[in-house]
Amino acid sequence: MSNPMNLTLSRPALTAVLAGAGVLHFLKPQPFDRIVPGWVPGSARRATYLSGAAELAIAAGLSHPTTRKHAAKAAAALFVAVFPGNIEMARQWVPQSHTKAAISLLRLPLQATLIQSALKIAR
Repeated sequence: MSNPMNLTLSRPALTAVLAGAGVLHFLKPQPFDRIVPGWVPGSARRATYLSGAAELAIAAGLSHPTTRKHAAKAAAALFVAVFPGNIEMARQWVPQSHTKAAISLLRLPLQATLIQSALKIAR
């Protein structure tokens, strides 16, 4: 996966993205449940809560200098791990409407930006 525009997020921005997404996984889990691929072991809700907890833990780790590099590496790994959910979202949304198709398809390359941002912070 490439990031053709070479965009990256700052550490505070990436921290905010992770913290916000993590909170949403607990407050509104249903949309996340729907995009958990069927091959993921356990229930979709379990996967939603685990990924939300990981996002919150990584956001906390990015906030502290002594854990920042490890947290950034974990963020990159998490962004790779949840990519199948983004693919599942596109698979479901593309047939529904042009707007949903555009959102879900544009979401796919955004993952490269998140991964590249995390790796830049990890250096």
